[in-house]
Amino acid sequence: MISRVKKHTISFKNAFAGILWVLKTQHNFQIHIAATVVVLILAAILGLSALEFTILVVAIVLVWVAEMVNTAIESITDLIYEQHHVRAKVAKDVAAGMVLVASAGAVILAILIFAPYFF
Repeated sequence: MISRVKKHTISFKNAFAGILWVLKTQHNFQIHIAATVVVLILAAILGLSALEFTILVVAIVLVWVAEMVNTAIESITDLIYEQHHVRAKVAKDVAAGMVLVASAGAVILAILIFAPYFF
């Protein structure tokens, strides 16, 4: 039982290390964090409903996860292909596209949620 707890403790420690690494080293992730702070402050000021707030949080988490998956794919691709390779470019471009789609979706949701409060 103790070894299972120890394994889970190590897993959580590694997961938090990964999150901190992305936060410290990835400029785009830092931008997403800044946008998150702005959105959450605005949501608090405007008094969004619980449903509206939940939708925003889900969109935020989706963007964060997409950015982290993108970073992981880029890191693995760089490890496998030291020189330019067509397949590496495709992997990186698709991963970046994933972040763009998630971010665009989050922006659209934010507009749909915040617009009635301003107009």
